[in-house]
Amino acid sequence: MSVALLWIVTPSLEVSSNCSGVLDSFREVKHLDSSKFVSRDFGGIRAKKDKKKRWRFCSVGSTNLKYSCLGQSGLESASNFPVISNVLANPAGEMAVSSEQKVYEVVLKQASLVKRKLRSVGDLDVKPDIPLPGNLGLLSEAYDRCGEVCAEYAKTFYLGTLLMTPERRRAIWAIYVWCRRTDELVDGPNASHITPTALDRWESRLEELFQGRPFDMLDAALSDTVSKFPVDIQPFKDMIEGMRMDLRKSRYKNFDELYLYCYYVAGTVGLMSVPVMGISPYSQDTTESVYNAALALGIANQLTNILRDVGEDARRGRIYLPQDELAQAGLSDDDIFAGKVTDKWRNFMKSQIKRARMFFDEAEKGVTELNEASRWPVFASLLLYRQILDEIEANDYNNFTKRAYVSKAKKLLFLPIAYARSMVPPSRKFYP
Repeated sequence: MSVALLWIVTPSLEVSSNCSGVLDSFREVKHLDSSKFVSRDFGGIRAKKDKKKRWRFCSVGSTNLKYSCLGQSGLESASNFPVISNVLANPAGEMAVSSEQKVYEVVLKQASLVKRKLRSVGDLDVKPDIPLPGNLGLLSEAYDRCGEVCAEYAKTFYLGTLLMTPERRRAIWAIYVWCRRTDELVDGPNASHITPTALDRWESRLEELFQGRPFDMLDAALSDTVSKFPVDIQPFKDMIEGMRMDLRKSRYKNFDELYLYCYYVAGTVGLMSVPVMGISPYSQDTTESVYNAALALGIANQLTNILRDVGEDARRGRIYLPQDELAQAGLSDDDIFAGKVTDKWRNFMKSQIKRARMFFDEAEKGVTELNEASRWPVFASLLLYRQILDEIEANDYNNFTKRAYVSKAKKLLFLPIAYARSMVPPSRKFYP
């Protein structure tokens, strides 16, 4: 599933044959000259452990506009799940946990951890313990490299980050680059050479950088970031698990399976970012609801990627669409591979686009609750990615041979709109 491409030389990863690097990805398909990046020894930088966060879980199970948001108890509105109950029975008669419940269990754990962590405001201002003064210059260079990556491959988002404080801006760049590198492991030119062992090593390397032992310059930027902000390792590990799914899975039986995949590869990005972006001091929403919106935005973006890239993925033998919903629409894998737009396909796409928009709507509710300086890049991402759905419709749902994209002119048009939206303060809530 393509999200973008970047080449970074990282010789520590094992691949099956003749693959010498780790790749980076997130939005558009491009390559970066690896000579811009130089590996250095950042073993002297120590990062604090146990930086946590919390959010509330929200699920959109089908296209009928029914939501089920789970709060502290996990029982509120549970009966509103339109497709999946929290616990399912498998053919062997055993009880299997649904994807939504799996994510919710992570949410509950993270919420509890961050609640304890954030009781001490001072923890948010922790600085890394750097014994060698010379490392300060190397660390600054590492963040600069991350900024270059973001500027080249996510121009609109990068522009928005310039409104953030320097500390938050650099931290978001570091997270962005790590996500690009991780996604590219299974989605880049050398993806066929990547083995499960390579992903295991990448996860071990992640654990090392969270312990303050980064392997290279780009790892060092993230290691420093997690030492300063209450960022937990779990969403990062979950993203790697999403890459494992891509190695072993090319079909998804239902939306329950697809939802878990979307959480792994994209919903996690929102959960990584909120602790850095911060929540407005004027927000009256719960921290869980803000994380819920961030999760929804990640899933909305990934569903949009999937709908945009149907033809491209099919040519790679992959179908990221719920098999049961295809069957209900009278469609099959053969129809996808044939790449012919029919009335059945149009109707199917309308329902899929409707679901993605529902997630965007849920995400939009929480953006205004973010710190004022962090809202613009998030609003820009939301508005521009949602516009891709409009472009699919404008192409008469031909996502087999036409790739929907937002033109530069429209991007320029949406930037001031996103900026204006970002200036709107959190809504005041009045309770009887």
